[in-house]
Amino acid sequence: MSSVENLVKEMIARDRKTFLKDARLLPKYHESKLDSPDTGSDSPDMGSDLMDTGSNPSDTKILADFTEYNPLHKGHLHCLLEAKKRVPEGIFVAVVPGLFERSGRGLPYIMTRQARARAAIAVGADIVVEGPPMGIMGSGQYSLCLAKTFQALDADYIPRGYKPDPDFEILLEKIGRGTGVAPKPYRMVDMENGEVLLKGKLNEDNYVIVSLSKSLTKIGFNFQNKFIFIPRIEGVSGTIIREAVVSGVLESAEEMLPPETIRIMREEMKNGRAPLHQTRDEETILFTANHATVPDLKSLSLLDERTIENIIDKRPFNTMDEIKSCIARGFSRHHVQRVLSSLEARVDKDTMHRYIENYPSTIRILNYKNKEVLREFKKRLSHRRLEICQ
Repeated sequence: MSSVENLVKEMIARDRKTFLKDARLLPKYHESKLDSPDTGSDSPDMGSDLMDTGSNPSDTKILADFTEYNPLHKGHLHCLLEAKKRVPEGIFVAVVPGLFERSGRGLPYIMTRQARARAAIAVGADIVVEGPPMGIMGSGQYSLCLAKTFQALDADYIPRGYKPDPDFEILLEKIGRGTGVAPKPYRMVDMENGEVLLKGKLNEDNYVIVSLSKSLTKIGFNFQNKFIFIPRIEGVSGTIIREAVVSGVLESAEEMLPPETIRIMREEMKNGRAPLHQTRDEETILFTANHATVPDLKSLSLLDERTIENIIDKRPFNTMDEIKSCIARGFSRHHVQRVLSSLEARVDKDTMHRYIENYPSTIRILNYKNKEVLREFKKRLSHRRLEICQ
């Protein structure tokens, strides 16, 4: 097993224990049938507990932005800088997805959240906090967790990049005024009066805004005049960036990447910690698929009945491709990867619901600009439990 494969295996084992702790199952949690034999390492030291600040509250404004930074490119940087221009005295808080290191598409990230946090601070973010584990959740679940994150951060502003579209403007206007819009199949609906505001599908960036407005409405968070909508810049291609990473020739994408991202990615590559986006904990996935009972498999998030039947009928498996061939087609083109992430993380639906109910049990700080910014952030969130991840 390579050093990168070992790293990924260790991260997932560690993050699973943290996830169960956040779901308030630890210390009652014991190893289950779905635990592969060598995932019993102790939970890591999560760092300093900053809950008791003993300081007067702060009135500094918080700009909370959720972005995967996979990796942080010039489109992300544009959004960050434009938001800071509009609220120059505010604290820019980047919410970076955390546990299990899997994207909303179910794919492994190129770099760890710690490295992505370093890149965010290097280009101008003030604080980076850990966001929800997107890759093992349904889209509605992680949208709800994001909404709860903004609520926990008591966000004054929420910067969001969007793709300009004349038909989308009516939705931006509604959401900007604090009205939730619910995305339905092929239509967008005003949550106050049920009016169909737009028919058809949305660009992915624009859909995220609408979905977030729905989740914020569901939890009762008043987002009137909080969104800062920033038109997305052109000329940034995730595909070209990923090809540059795979080839190791980062210069081929340097027009799309800030120099800080390139520097940190090179450091991670040199230290054997990147790229990670083509590496999974295959041993655990095979173990789960080969040994889980039918009730075990039915309990896992994102696994459908047809896939479970195929796994039971065709096991034992020796390769990942054999497992992939058993995964039934889903509504999303990323369904196969999301199912693999579920088999990898081994989180059952009941635990997931408990995790979401308690989310965020702790606001984990991945990185920060300096001690002065950290002190102001602690004063602003003196009512929340904070930890610095080490």
